[in-house]
Amino acid sequence: MAWRYALMIDPAASDDPRTDFSETFTVIDPATPALSVGELSTQRGDGIFESIGVVDGHPQEVEPHLARLAHSAQLCDLPAPHAEQWRQAIARALAEGPAEGEGVIKLILSRGVEHGPAPTAWVTAAQAADNTAARTRGIRVVTLDRGYDSGAPARAPWLLLGAKTLSYAVNMAAIREAKRRGADDAIFVSSDGVVLEAPTASVVLRFGDRFVTPEPTGAILQGTTQVSLFDHLRAEGRDVAYEAIPAADLVKADAVWLLSSVRLAAPVTAIDGAEIVVDAALTASFNDYLLSPRD
Repeated sequence: MAWRYALMIDPAASDDPRTDFSETFTVIDPATPALSVGELSTQRGDGIFESIGVVDGHPQEVEPHLARLAHSAQLCDLPAPHAEQWRQAIARALAEGPAEGEGVIKLILSRGVEHGPAPTAWVTAAQAADNTAARTRGIRVVTLDRGYDSGAPARAPWLLLGAKTLSYAVNMAAIREAKRRGADDAIFVSSDGVVLEAPTASVVLRFGDRFVTPEPTGAILQGTTQVSLFDHLRAEGRDVAYEAIPAADLVKADAVWLLSSVRLAAPVTAIDGAEIVVDAALTASFNDYLLSPRD
């Protein structure tokens, strides 16, 4: 039977001195209703989340995910999450899961119920989908205009482009549009022609011996998996860089990958119909690293 688990959290203030938060957790049946009809996460997508990959019982990069959760909370004017409380919630979910295979733990923090107690928080855990095909055979992508120029985040921080919010309707619409065009996924570009990110992944390109990803401005959500891979590449003596990448350079790259916490490294085989060479050996080495225990 597939692994499924859910836990509601009574959020503690970030300066709560307790060391044991077990009394703030309530286990719930993931197959039954648990949220109020007034919950703003479902009414407005007003909240934030993180998805943590699990490999053979090990949660990958917990601290970077917690740091990004806190960053998103700050951008969205949500109460700062208590890191230790969330660590214990993650550990509780892991204790109920299998020791082998891949899974995903989601951390969700909502603004709560309208005109009521706030915030609402919960953790879910489940078996991950089989991503073998995407990691080995690759994916076809199309470029989609995100509708903002590259200077929009600085002019309009209320767009929350650097936060991982629950408002993913646009991201899912982009993936549906990519599939309507005969592709598997998309890469967002700014209206002035700068590469941004995929709807649920970071973009990494190889030009010769250099590995490049879009610079982590407020226009994108910096990926924890991308940061980890770049740390690994640096340790191997490879040259990595954060740069503003013109969209026209996508098809000039020697290789392209989309990186995310659960799918990991998916090589891109075509962009807008233009074929891209897949470096199968390098991709396999990326995924071997990303499937190893990472803190």
